[in-house]
Amino acid sequence: MSLKKSIFWTTTLSVLVFSSCVKNEQEAATLLIHGGTIYTVDSVQTTVEAVTTKGNKILFAGSLLKAEAYKTEQTKVIDLQGKTMTPGLIEGHGHFMGLGYNELNLDLINTTSYQEIVDAVAQAVERVQPGEWITGRGWHQSKWTEMPEETVDGFQTHGLLSAISPDNPVYLSHASGHAGFANAKAMEIAGIQVMGKEGIDGLEVTGGEVMRDDLGQPTGIFNERAQSLIRKHIPETTPEKDAKAFELAVAACQRNGITGFHDAGIGQETISLFGKMKSEGKMGIRLYAMLTGWDKELLTKWYAQGPMVDADHLFTIRSVKLNCDGALGSRGAWLLEEYTDRPGHFGHETLPMEFVKESALNGLKHGFQVCSHAIGDRANKEILDRYEAAFTELPNLTNDHRYRIEHAQHLHPDDIPRFAELGVIPAMQAVHMSSDRSWAIDRLGEKRIKEGAYMWQALLQTGIPIVNGTDVPVEPLNPMASFYASVSRKTLKGLPEGGYEPEQKMTRQQALRSYTLDAAYGAFEEDIKGSITPGKLADFTIYDQDLMTVTENKILDTQVTMTIFNGEVVYEKGE
Repeated sequence: MSLKKSIFWTTTLSVLVFSSCVKNEQEAATLLIHGGTIYTVDSVQTTVEAVTTKGNKILFAGSLLKAEAYKTEQTKVIDLQGKTMTPGLIEGHGHFMGLGYNELNLDLINTTSYQEIVDAVAQAVERVQPGEWITGRGWHQSKWTEMPEETVDGFQTHGLLSAISPDNPVYLSHASGHAGFANAKAMEIAGIQVMGKEGIDGLEVTGGEVMRDDLGQPTGIFNERAQSLIRKHIPETTPEKDAKAFELAVAACQRNGITGFHDAGIGQETISLFGKMKSEGKMGIRLYAMLTGWDKELLTKWYAQGPMVDADHLFTIRSVKLNCDGALGSRGAWLLEEYTDRPGHFGHETLPMEFVKESALNGLKHGFQVCSHAIGDRANKEILDRYEAAFTELPNLTNDHRYRIEHAQHLHPDDIPRFAELGVIPAMQAVHMSSDRSWAIDRLGEKRIKEGAYMWQALLQTGIPIVNGTDVPVEPLNPMASFYASVSRKTLKGLPEGGYEPEQKMTRQQALRSYTLDAAYGAFEEDIKGSITPGKLADFTIYDQDLMTVTENKILDTQVTMTIFNGEVVYEKGE
């Protein structure tokens, strides 16, 4: 070989070696995960052998042989040892600070009788000073195994509660958040006095109800907007308590494999808290927040400045939450026909429909998604009507609005296809069916239940995705409960055999999508998360068994063993 050719090949080889080193340095993985079943929720390859990440992004998903090409001495290796991994789960509708405060205050979500509530408050009385407020949340009379002797319209009365807490005002929110239970001391502080047979005057509340007995006396139950009569007297929280509740909520999410959270309605104080937590490096969750529709001044401010889409994908604000009716359990859901178990009662319109139309127009004009709470069939119909009117009025701004209806729990059959026709996303919490279906038939009757309640498959077949979740703290955060409900249509005790209205079950693939990619779509974030796809954020949930193949009766036994957020292990069971 001539000297000229030798120099040429030596130089070429050096360039190739240098280029290879640079390439390997650029594509060196910080994390390699393998050794179990990995479901990607990616249509190109639904399962893979291995995943590599670099920093907080997914670098590669495919065969283990190819994944190992990205491995260096610095790469951390996680052997799943037969476990299962999916994209990080996304809570599609919850209340983040409610989750945190549920761990600080009385958590009544597992109570099964009025007496258990009384016992819990009695214990709290022993721990606090006279005059100090006792608050909690989670009771649900329709889930109790026994009812007290004295009830009014299906609810307990305050006598027993007031007897064990004479010196402490008590206010206990219903699991749904749409009603509350106060003792006599709390009502006294609120100026609601027992006044003899003539009852109480001046307490009519538009969009709410102070429940009374046959003598006109308040029972202690405050429904929907009437809750403000008590709540405005409860002392405000402290910054220290808020920070603690936030940290507890983050930890709860990580324990449950939740890496993203759609927060359904926050005000300025919570916005400031979230911003502070992010600046302090404590944002161990991706929050997609909805501005509360109750605060018109807040909405006006944000309409003027526009959405805040976080470049770090940790705290984004680009939607508005409207509360348009109540809950089925408290008979606050707004119905087209009267309640089967309360003739003459149709529920409550808790927000004027004119404001829904106004908000729908403002959302289109200023780039905000509108998310409206609607449980009853009339509320759903009225909101769809207002959305449609806004789309018709501003057709050039409707290309990708992704407006949502939160819960969409009970629909008139004529409105089911309208979601897809209008591009409106139903954000439905499947676990509500498990918790509510056994008694919801008392509220709606068999015909309305079968034709329009929890219509998951009917909606999916129209081509519209469903965003799943738990509505925590209305229900526990546990995503396995909603996954199980989605695919079984049973209560969490496994009843009835075959499930309620089994034709509406989701497939397991649909259920997983509703907690990952479809939930990401519901927040305009499907390009950055929701599937294990190179270039997307490195958020993963790892389970002790294969939730896609395990027998149905074992799904609820599934445990989250590890949560990876932003490319780092943030939770490991037992650690």
